[in-house]
Amino acid sequence: MSDSSRDTAEGAGWGTAERGEYQRLMPSKVEKISWLNPKTLWAARNGVVASWFGDPTGRIRSRWVAQRAAAGAPADKVIRRDDPDEFSFMVIGDTGEGDDPQYAVVPGFLKTGQDTRFAVIASDVIYPVGSADDYGTKFFRPYQDYRAPIYAIPGNHDWYEDLGAFMRVFCDDAPPLTPEPTPRPLTKAWLRSFLWHRPHPHDGHRLDQERELRGSAAQRAVQPGPYWAVDAGPVRIIGIDTGLLGTLDAEQGAWLREVSQGPRPKLLITGSPLYVDGEHHPCPMEGGGTVDDIVRDPDHHYVAAIGGDIHNYQRYPVRVGDRTLQYVVSGGGGAFMHATHTIPRISVGGVTEKDFRCYPLRGDSLAFYSRLYGRRLRLRRFFTLTEAEATAVIAERLGISATRAPGGVVRVTARTRLVASLLGAGGRPDRTSRFRLPVRKIYTQLFSPSSATYSPPFFKCFLRLDVTPEAIRLRCYAATGNRAQEMEPPIEDEVTIPLA
Repeated sequence: MSDSSRDTAEGAGWGTAERGEYQRLMPSKVEKISWLNPKTLWAARNGVVASWFGDPTGRIRSRWVAQRAAAGAPADKVIRRDDPDEFSFMVIGDTGEGDDPQYAVVPGFLKTGQDTRFAVIASDVIYPVGSADDYGTKFFRPYQDYRAPIYAIPGNHDWYEDLGAFMRVFCDDAPPLTPEPTPRPLTKAWLRSFLWHRPHPHDGHRLDQERELRGSAAQRAVQPGPYWAVDAGPVRIIGIDTGLLGTLDAEQGAWLREVSQGPRPKLLITGSPLYVDGEHHPCPMEGGGTVDDIVRDPDHHYVAAIGGDIHNYQRYPVRVGDRTLQYVVSGGGGAFMHATHTIPRISVGGVTEKDFRCYPLRGDSLAFYSRLYGRRLRLRRFFTLTEAEATAVIAERLGISATRAPGGVVRVTARTRLVASLLGAGGRPDRTSRFRLPVRKIYTQLFSPSSATYSPPFFKCFLRLDVTPEAIRLRCYAATGNRAQEMEPPIEDEVTIPLA
């Protein structure tokens, strides 16, 4: 077994390392996505428009679901597979930027998943706006050699073109919805319609050709809609669609309550993680209640909830009554890396720092961003921290022992502390001022996405879940873009989840 980032700096991908061979899989021309590009931000405006003038996704989703039902999709939206009681599947989240970080995940994903029965993409299949024209290089090409079906739940970016391309690819080539009537002028609905981003009329003209890259019968997966359940072996896997703003409409909420009944052990896959960055986000449902209320109900027999959207890995083992629910963030499948060094010392839902796991480690995240901004601001000598310096200052700020032992004595200097503060590093809750909280929030939302272009280590990840009638073994594997981790992906976290 190769070293992980918890063992050595080399295991994290630091140092002089040979770049992986993933670039051979990439197209000759790659369009880089920059989230500081006004053109990209304007195309991806629908989330902001929905928050200002009302969110139409519940209504649009209901129309998609009705269309699929009319086409013969099962009314309960359950996919009934013939998997044995012991089987394995993959989970990968927030994949589709189509550049080096996404393709760097592919070799390890294929090697680790070669004997698995299927895979699930947890949120944001295609960036920046879920366009049908992007599925060739951001879905079909990278996963053409994964020989099993791939199911998916949409993320907010897949909704930026009203989910049309997603439904064509994952839901049996669903035809476009008929246009809705024009709203009355100068109403909120009219303003929303006026500002709304829509797909180009000719988008997806190559889709049938690109689909052939995953055209074998063994790779075929047909979903009943954007939310679904899969009965596989002894478990039921339930995927929900949280739309543009991270909520569930009343129709989907009623369905979720219904498919959550019964003694079968269940896993939730969601585009909006329920525990993330040291906070609890239970996910409200239209009409009352939350998704987490359903997950916590002992009569529903959930054992884990896995969410995408945030581009790293986090795990919170939350004690609920006499059982432990594993709340997992797994959005590190290809898009830019969200920082983990901004996560404060953990104290949420009864979970403490001792129980919490994340990847990349906070020190590696801080070292990565210090190099990124040192280069971008042309202040390398001031900003750049070694991984040992970053690890040491994180341990000091959080009041914890370093996760990875440094190679020698490391002194935390005033410069190191200042850089950590400027880059929004987390701290202890009892020492966090009112000023630091908004600074960290602004950093996470504004500066973090500008890391769209960088070089290894990428700090990407994916999950493998091995199911038996007694337990699920969940492992988080790393992908750095370096050849060493490509040949033998290191395990960054592992937990066994009892099903009894």
